[in-house]
Amino acid sequence: QYFQEEHPKKQIYLHHTAGNADGEGTFKYWGNNNERVATCVTITGKIKGKPELDGLIVQGFPSKHWAYHLGIPTDVFTKYNVPYQRLDKISIGIEICNWGPLTKQGDKFFNYVGREVPADEVCTLATPYKGHTYYHNYTDKQIQSVKDLLLYWKEKYGIPLTYNQDIWDVTTRALKGEAGVFTHNSVRKDKSDIYPHPKMVEMLKSI
Repeated sequence: QYFQEEHPKKQIYLHHTAGNADGEGTFKYWGNNNERVATCVTITGKIKGKPELDGLIVQGFPSKHWAYHLGIPTDVFTKYNVPYQRLDKISIGIEICNWGPLTKQGDKFFNYVGREVPADEVCTLATPYKGHTYYHNYTDKQIQSVKDLLLYWKEKYGIPLTYNQDIWDVTTRALKGEAGVFTHNSVRKDKSDIYPHPKMVEMLKSI
């Protein structure tokens, strides 16, 4: 479910699904909802018994086309005194399969639907982010796949990859359509994807 229209691409947004590790399953779900809500690609995580799928890039539609993936209320633009524009059209979305924030109960960790997440899949942040210290870990292979995509789209569309610290909160640079790499947090204060995983930040700074 996407729009087969072509628009110049200026931005890349990093998301996580707040769901399980299955990148293909994510697209099957989106394909059945008739809402044209999707990202261009998903990146599969750790699936029990299928280690070869970790980091697999699943493409749902051509990056030159677009779908709704940001969901920015118009009053956000008003609040920051920025003219409204449909950023979905000029951006490409990457969706990392990941549960997001976790809660700790005793020595166990749980996602928002009450499912236990193994301790070896937990990232503990030195500084809490948006009220959470524990998050589901982005795997090394997922981070590498993000890097590969960023470098590919830089070459294809000329999107600059310069790291900016402001991408972890709402920034007028994103709302104005400035070219670059952003997170969902860059346009939505109510989101926590992606979170500042140390290895992800290191990768974003390195390219």
